[in-house]
Amino acid sequence: MSALRALAAAQAVATGVAEPVATVRHLHLSRRPLVLVPLAMAGEANAPLAAMIGSAPGDGRLLIVPQPRNRDQRFKFAAELAALVLPYVDAHRTANEAVAVDRGRDVRYRYLDAPQLLVPNPAGVTFLRLLGRSTRFRRVDGDHPVPPQVPLLGRWLTFFAERAEHPGSSALVAMTQALTLHWATGQSAVEDLHLPALLGWIAPPAGLSGAEAAARAEDPSSCPPAGPATDPEFDNRLLAPAIEAYAAADDEAARVEAYAELERLLRDQLVPTWELMWRGLGLLRALPPGARVAGRWDGDRDAFTAHADHLDADGAPQPRRDGAVAAAARLHRLERAAATYAVQRAYDDPLVMAEYRLTGEAFVGEVLLADPTRVDDSGRRPVLRPRIQLMTTDPVQLPVGATLTSPSRPGQKARLVFVTPTADGKTEVVLELSGGMGRGLTANPGSVPEVGQRLCYTTLSDAYVPGAAFPIADETPWTHGGPPASGAAAPDEEWG
Repeated sequence: MSALRALAAAQAVATGVAEPVATVRHLHLSRRPLVLVPLAMAGEANAPLAAMIGSAPGDGRLLIVPQPRNRDQRFKFAAELAALVLPYVDAHRTANEAVAVDRGRDVRYRYLDAPQLLVPNPAGVTFLRLLGRSTRFRRVDGDHPVPPQVPLLGRWLTFFAERAEHPGSSALVAMTQALTLHWATGQSAVEDLHLPALLGWIAPPAGLSGAEAAARAEDPSSCPPAGPATDPEFDNRLLAPAIEAYAAADDEAARVEAYAELERLLRDQLVPTWELMWRGLGLLRALPPGARVAGRWDGDRDAFTAHADHLDADGAPQPRRDGAVAAAARLHRLERAAATYAVQRAYDDPLVMAEYRLTGEAFVGEVLLADPTRVDDSGRRPVLRPRIQLMTTDPVQLPVGATLTSPSRPGQKARLVFVTPTADGKTEVVLELSGGMGRGLTANPGSVPEVGQRLCYTTLSDAYVPGAAFPIADETPWTHGGPPASGAAAPDEEWG
């Protein structure tokens, strides 16, 4: 936990309400997201029990599995889920746009929008990942066939689960993670995984503090868990007898009655979380999006387009395990994405940048002097190198010669020339500027900061960094298993 977030958590305890740790929203929100609240049966490997799904608060559809241990009923649930998820996905494949590549020498096409799934917590993401794994390899013919939409659903759920691992992606969002990205509560990180308690801190009911609202939310009789795990007391006292009654029903009338009772019990468990999901979505929508959120969503649209094209070409399902080269390349992409995401959040949000100011990786100062006409003629040819002097109260723990960037001037570099502490505890900083001022020896108007401006400079940079080169799969060394075989799992892989 950073010092700033620790301070915000302490303030939340003192004030009784969650403190904001962001001034903008750092994720994309679709105009019509698909909200999915899953439940799983305790003691079974990812056995689906129920789900509530829909793209508007008033159209939540309840799906249940009356006997989660019954394999046929599990795949019937998967088929019903596919009948809701796949049309939603396909609705985003209607129109595309041309995107210039290779410096304008070529174009590629991507869809204008992409689907977005929202689940209550990270455990919901894990549920979808395992559900995708257990369905994407199923056969549609032969022994134990499943409807064709079941393996297709598995491939799409796997796609969303993999995107959830990509820093900055908004394709599959866990609501608790989205909220804690923007607010700090007075409870622990583990307690923040409980959606009712988390929202109790962020927006407590009238007359209650965040701690009191969170304490009330811990009562599963009034605030059921947000899934996919259910409350053990509910399982033992209500759910198990209802499932047994359904299994013991010996005629159609008894079976219908038992099914209705199960449906009522599970709806009562899911509706409170369903309502909290839309409440959390409203809180997030009230924040203005960060300037670089749209660019990250473009990456989600690119990934969505690529996967849709792969499926259209009858591509194989995602492998059960990556080969050595694929795993290394994936890890490299995730590390680069994490670094870029951290920089972009800091550039978009002064509160996030404040964390770097506390550690000395950034400072904010006022321009005292500016020499926009300075030319450096010490080299083979003269070049425009203006200098500015700033005064800051932030600690400047950067070495002379460090290259800095201002979020408000991302195309311009600044080299740290002098750092001079003053008697009153402030620091004078002299920077030499390059780039973003035109091609001549005269700076374009407004390209050099003027006296009186307050600017932030930091070592963080969101400049493009080329990816690393990896060997082709056939050249994988024997120390990493040799040339990898096909990574696809056996088609008859068991559920879970």
